[in-house]
Amino acid sequence: MRIGVDLGGTKIEAILMAPNGTIEERKRVPTPRGDYVKTVTAICELVADVGRKAPASLPVGIGIPGTVSPATGLIKNANSTWLIGQPFDKDLASALNRPVRLANDADCFALSEAADGAGQDHNTVFGVILGTGVGGGIVVNGALLSGPNAIAGEWGHNALPCPTQDELPGPTCYCGKSGCIETWLSGPALEREATSQGSGRSSALEIGTKAAAGDDTAQVLIERYTDRLARALAAVINILDPGVIVLGGGLSSLEQIYADVPKKWAAHVFSDTVTTQLLSNTHGDSSGVRGAAWLWPETEAG
Repeated sequence: MRIGVDLGGTKIEAILMAPNGTIEERKRVPTPRGDYVKTVTAICELVADVGRKAPASLPVGIGIPGTVSPATGLIKNANSTWLIGQPFDKDLASALNRPVRLANDADCFALSEAADGAGQDHNTVFGVILGTGVGGGIVVNGALLSGPNAIAGEWGHNALPCPTQDELPGPTCYCGKSGCIETWLSGPALEREATSQGSGRSSALEIGTKAAAGDDTAQVLIERYTDRLARALAAVINILDPGVIVLGGGLSSLEQIYADVPKKWAAHVFSDTVTTQLLSNTHGDSSGVRGAAWLWPETEAG
């Protein structure tokens, strides 16, 4: 058995997962935004609730919107800013009286899809979240790749490759740089561009729906989006050469991505053929919490 927790900006979800990947128990509660102590307490209560049928010593895997700094042992790069600078894994382990492992939420998504999702038949999986932000995770031979700086897969804060003249210098990113991939490929980025083109305020998914229905302005927006996504993913393929790239997040539901991006990335990949597959996720918004549960291998889980 495994326990997984997904700490999001608006909700915290916990599951008890059987060895075959079946979810036996699940519960969600609102995230106590801005309150570190209440966040720790909420996770403890969730784990106690879903873990009633499990051993009291069963370890817990937790996905967070950030990562643990190898240098300090404290949380860094977290969108949930009240976690930054806190010894979150140690505080949780003490409060839960269980072993705890933390990983970035995009890493958990990638691990879930590599374990028993869209990437399960591939040795190297690059998992991508296209949502409010742009994240990524890398799984090689079933193991999550972290790296000495704990930033493996953070492709969203590289510059958009091969920028056109009108894409320079690019929008300002919250990280302090300009023209990051995230500033072009996130949901808010697509919505910003729609507004700038005079098509009014529309969500990213509404833009996709309009494009599929034949709206000319929306089709141009999606065409630009898929071109930028193709360039960004081509750079990943040139470095990592994954067997599959699995997309998650709200924008992963745009069907045009899967038809258009592989056609476009070939021009930017350093190879005469590109056999990397581009697939939608299998587990939807459960991928994060499932991946958190998979952080503990079978030999260490209960």
